[in-house]
Amino acid sequence: MCYYAEKPYKLHYACVPCRVAFKRHPGLGEHPCPRCSQPMVCAGHDFAAPRRRDTKAWTVVAAVLNAGLRYESREPCGCGKEPKYRPRTRAQLRARRIAAARTGTSLADMLGRADPQKPA
Repeated sequence: MCYYAEKPYKLHYACVPCRVAFKRHPGLGEHPCPRCSQPMVCAGHDFAAPRRRDTKAWTVVAAVLNAGLRYESREPCGCGKEPKYRPRTRAQLRARRIAAARTGTSLADMLGRADPQKPA
């Protein structure tokens, strides 16, 4: 049974410069930020926004979203895939950047690994 197919779920959209996130229905076109009017980035179904004053956590969110990743615990259809890892602290982000530079792996691939030392 599909988890996300039961009802139309809203996606989380984040504006990293303003450090805010909102739920919006996915649709055609872009969703502007209510504070700065810049287009917001789709963060996925299961994004948990850090507090606005937590700038360190927002730098990690910015790195994950700039790498092209989204916060999804399941595939969009919800067919029981395992939850995907995303770093939550700057130390975890730093370890994955170093491992990506050493191994020549893309940063997006390394950010999705729970253990940066294990090969995919």
